[in-house]
Amino acid sequence: MNEYLPGPRPSFMEITWRDDLSDATGYVVIDRLLRGVASGGLRMRAGCTLEEVRGLAQAMTKKEAVHLLEGARYVPVGGAKGGIDFDPRSPLAKGVLERFLDSLAPILQSYWAVGEDLGVRQDDIDEIFERRGWGSAIAPVRRLLGDDEAVAAADARLAHAFSQRIDGISQDELVGGYGVTVAALTAMRARGIDPVGARAVVQGLGSMGGATARFLSQAGVKIVAMVDAAGVVADAAGLDVEQLLAARDAFGTVDRTRLPAGARVLPGDDWLSIDCDLLVPAAVSNCIGVENAEQITASLIVEAANLPVSAQAERALAERGVAVIPDFVANSGTNAWWWWVLFGDVDGSWAESSAMLDDRLQALTDAALSGAERDGVTPREAALALAAEGLAAIEEHDRMQATAEGVPA
Repeated sequence: MNEYLPGPRPSFMEITWRDDLSDATGYVVIDRLLRGVASGGLRMRAGCTLEEVRGLAQAMTKKEAVHLLEGARYVPVGGAKGGIDFDPRSPLAKGVLERFLDSLAPILQSYWAVGEDLGVRQDDIDEIFERRGWGSAIAPVRRLLGDDEAVAAADARLAHAFSQRIDGISQDELVGGYGVTVAALTAMRARGIDPVGARAVVQGLGSMGGATARFLSQAGVKIVAMVDAAGVVADAAGLDVEQLLAARDAFGTVDRTRLPAGARVLPGDDWLSIDCDLLVPAAVSNCIGVENAEQITASLIVEAANLPVSAQAERALAERGVAVIPDFVANSGTNAWWWWVLFGDVDGSWAESSAMLDDRLQALTDAALSGAERDGVTPREAALALAAEGLAAIEEHDRMQATAEGVPA
């Protein structure tokens, strides 16, 4: 097993930033460079910490590594993450984001391919990059494509991919939730749960949680509760997911005056105790700990958010027979999809994108569950072994390339 997983290791780079015009504090952690670069999203939320961002960057490295696939054009890169401790709903948030990106410009242009995360929209990142003349937000990875012809072909694929709309919704807002759904359905069937009529609770109505709820519902799963920042909306008979999603604001909060018939409002803390088969935390990190894990009724948790279940809670849940499909497997579809399109493993169409997500998320979830059963460990531990194997192979790829180019390894 690679020496860097699963235990802690020093990050390649950690930066703390303080805003001159507000009380915002930001953090960047590049967990490691592979192929000379790293990728990962930037989030903004009140209370974000360096420790949180560090954990997210480490998870990104794992998320990349599990998608190493022999014969694929996409060879994974390192993991990175950024976080800003500030309220994204504040009218000052856009200025904070811009000043953060300004300060980090040399890192963004050299090492860190950045994308959206909780509280930050990709459109806002792209608009700032365009106005500053910085080119693409994924420029560090884009340079790996090679010559101008390869770059032009990749740009055409990305343009095609981001122009695709499925039932009126942009493809890029769907791929993450679609991947989570594939992982969830695969795990449900492996554990003897018939998805048709099974009950699920989804926490978070942003693009990830919303798309997950939509695709689960389309597969026959009954969404009995959805959770946003204002609390829980529940219906034991199953919610009208499309009506709820249509009533969201830009931050994923549902207008309580537009609830479906039969829906009732519950306090936010009640979401874990709702009777269900499947629990999908798709919002904030560290929302399930030892202090509330005992409330959980579900036998399966699929992590659509990053780091939603603490290590101590997961151990307690495992003792009760509750399986957790880890974030760096379940929610890895968005990140992988970007690179599949960029490097040409898919053409950017929904047909090829969804087929690749079906194949990879099913295979990874099956491998995590079968490895857990075989070795008597948790699915997370089995998936960590897969990530370690991938990292070792990528590092060897880097060493061989450096040797071929005459660069000291």
